[in-house]
Amino acid sequence: MHTIWKGSISFGLVNIPIKLHAATEDRDIKLRTLHKECHSPIKYEKTCPVCDVEVKNEDIVKAYEYTKGKFVVLEDEDLEALRKENEDKAVEIIDFVKINEIDPIYFQRSYFMSPNEGGGKAYSLLRKALEESQKVGIAKIIIRAKEQLAVVRVYNNTLVMETIHFPDEVRNAVDVPNVPEEDKVTEKELDTAIMLIDQLTTEFEPEKYKDDYRTALLELIEAKRTGKELVTPTEKEPVSNVTDLMAALQASIDRTKPEKKKETATAAKKKKTAAKPKAKEKKQA
Repeated sequence: MHTIWKGSISFGLVNIPIKLHAATEDRDIKLRTLHKECHSPIKYEKTCPVCDVEVKNEDIVKAYEYTKGKFVVLEDEDLEALRKENEDKAVEIIDFVKINEIDPIYFQRSYFMSPNEGGGKAYSLLRKALEESQKVGIAKIIIRAKEQLAVVRVYNNTLVMETIHFPDEVRNAVDVPNVPEEDKVTEKELDTAIMLIDQLTTEFEPEKYKDDYRTALLELIEAKRTGKELVTPTEKEPVSNVTDLMAALQASIDRTKPEKKKETATAAKKKKTAAKPKAKEKKQA
């Protein structure tokens, strides 16, 4: 697994040399843009609209636009010195909290943490301490020239660092337009909605969720590449345009009932089948 960062993490006076590895990957299908006439890939050139010339990488500088059309230019040396100053610092766990106190809206990206040379025992100690205390660590780290707030927790016997947003990066929900302030629902509507939720409630099994669009796109690409005939998928049953909330809830419950009955019948059949050999054994005895 590719190492994307090397350093150390500490809590109190305990220092753990670690490596970070990306825990997730982007599986999006990247499509190129081509010239329609000759199917050549399109080039995206950097040009200056004032000088009307193509600009090379060595002629580009970074700047911050503090007001419309006015910039503060930042030299590479300034940014490098700032980055180095912060990256040299060990990642320190500054607090321990319960993970259910952190709303999921804060979470960004996950990284597996592995111990670097000599860090195995301290790594195991932190892992065991987090498991026993049922807490997660809050730390700061510099990744790709950006300071990140992060959560350190245990996942499948491995320490995971999950970067999280700073509070000022999460927009205020109060600013979301058209959100009703009061619940204008009847008790019957609420009871029916809860009944529908109960019927659709199951255990979370991530393996059963698939990216249907990506699968269909790959099939389309392969069919076009090999010249095969494209098969039109079976259309889903159209959603009925029910405007009455109560009617929509009841229709939803009725729609899910056959599936639940089928699951119950299958489970009962399996139970009955499993019980038969025991009855036969009793008879033989």
